[in-house]
Formats: sequence, structure tokens, C-alpha cells
Amino acid sequence: MSLPTLHPAFHDIAKRVNNWGRWGADDEIGTLNLITDDVVREAVASVRTGRRVPLALPLREDGVQTGMIPGRVNPLHAMVQINQELFGPGTVACSDDAVTMGLQAGTHWDALTHVSHSGKLYNGRPASTVTAHGGAGFAGIDKARHVVSRGVLLDVARARGVDRLPGGHAVTPEDLEAAEEFAGTAVRGGDVVLVRTGQVQVYLAGDKHGYGYPSPGLSVRTPEWFHARDVAAVANDTLTFEIFPPEIEDLWLPVHALDLVEMGMLQGQNWNLEELSTACGETGRYAFLLSAMPEPFVGATGTPVAPVAVL
Repeated sequence: MSLPTLHPAFHDIAKRVNNWGRWGADDEIGTLNLITDDVVREAVASVRTGRRVPLALPLREDGVQTGMIPGRVNPLHAMVQINQELFGPGTVACSDDAVTMGLQAGTHWDALTHVSHSGKLYNGRPASTVTAHGGAGFAGIDKARHVVSRGVLLDVARARGVDRLPGGHAVTPEDLEAAEEFAGTAVRGGDVVLVRTGQVQVYLAGDKHGYGYPSPGLSVRTPEWFHARDVAAVANDTLTFEIFPPEIEDLWLPVHALDLVEMGMLQGQNWNLEELSTACGETGRYAFLLSAMPEPFVGATGTPVAPVAVL
């Protein structure tokens, strides 16, 4: 009995965006190779005021996770010592914490090994290199050692004249180009693109289930747009990153597979882009220095991140 195969449209796009071997057979960071020293210097030069805008959701027990994804638990925070005088009475007292959480529970990056398809990971490596004890033996998130580049906010919601896109809206290349025109800034090689849908407003208003489903998100057509522009990474303000439920029936997480497996491009979810949208609107500037360093968990397929945009 043969296994089911992915939709032919997926394979057609995969051929056009595939980066396997582009940076060598042993490459483990994919499109992060596009963030060169020159790109970073130009990103630093884009800073005008020094205004800093945090983009992470607070890590809390009542976080974005609802149990829909098994094991991806919200942070469980515990105090392991409280004002304990470790070196005897009258000495300096310490308080310490411990936390249990899904590494992709809140604002995070997906590593290139987060998904596979047809038994393969990025650069053609076998999916079996991800194991129960070692995690990702290849292209774990710890290999993405520095993510600092020019960030560009593509505020699709504002460009389309709304505060938040409706749940069934698939963000298309046409939407991205409209947001690019709205921003007055062209996306270029090595950029980290942040796509705002406004969906995170639903979570911030207290509706976790409505935040996750139905959700606007990236269309299966967008990877070709990012590939053509040599984008280094993409993040947005939704739980699922791509439109959910999917735009092609029974084709689940195709954008994940195209971005991570075929292109080798980091993608981020649950980024809070609301304050950034306001700041960019006030200044009329949609490009900035972005620091979005992954926490270097060895062998992990994703990691929390606390990004900051500097305008």
C-alpha cells in the first residue's frame, strides 16, 4: 500500500523555491546565510532615533496555547528558593526560579527541523536525524547563532485599510506588495520580514481559541515571493503562521514545509506587532534594526525569542 502524497501544487512550488545545496551540502542555517556583514552594517545605519519596540508576548501560564498541539504547554513557573541564605545566617539571600514549557509556546522561531515532508528535512537530510534523545542532530536551532538584520514591517492589515484581517484571509503576494508600497520600503536580500495581520489582537483581548482558529495567515503562494527577494527569515502575529484552516483542502502546513524544508528559511510565530505598527505609522518608517536572537537550546526544533526593533 503506497503512502499518500502531497498535493501536486505543493511539489510544483517546492521545485521553484528549493535551496538545497545552494550554500553547500553541509549547510545548516539556510537563508540566514543571506545576512552578511554588509547587510548588518546597513541595518545599523537605518537607526534614526534609537526608539526600541519589544515584539514578544509575555511568557505566562495563561499563554497562547490551548492544548490543540500535544505537549506544547504554556510556561509553568515555580520558585525553587525564596530569599534563601545559601552561605549561612545573615549572608546575601537568593531567590531562584524554574520553568517547564514548550519551546514554541510563545513568541518563537521554528528551526529548520521543525517539520519534514516525504521523509526529508532541509538540504535533503533524512527526517530520522531528529531523535527522541538527541533532538535535531542536524540544523537544530542552536545552529542559528545570530539573527540580527534589517527588519521590514509589512503591515498587510493597514495596507488593506483594516485594523485586523478576517480569519479566512490568506495573505498573498499581492497583499505583500500592497504592504510594501504602503511602507514605502522595498524588501531586499537579507531582510527579516514581519507580516502583520492584526490577529494577535484576538489573544490580547482574552480569546485564546479565537486567536488560533480561524486565523489569517500566509498563503501557499508567498514562499515564491520571499524566495525571489532572498528574504532571510519571516515572522508574523498568528499562532499558525499560515492561514488556518488551509486554503487547499487536506494540505496541512504547506507553507511550513516550503519555508523550512525547501527554502531553509526560519519562520516565527506569536510575535506582537501592534506597538511596532503604531511606531512605524508615527515615524513613517517601516525598516529598522532587528535583533531576534534565538535561545541556543542544543538540538531543539524551536526556541523562545524576545525580539526588539530599533527605529
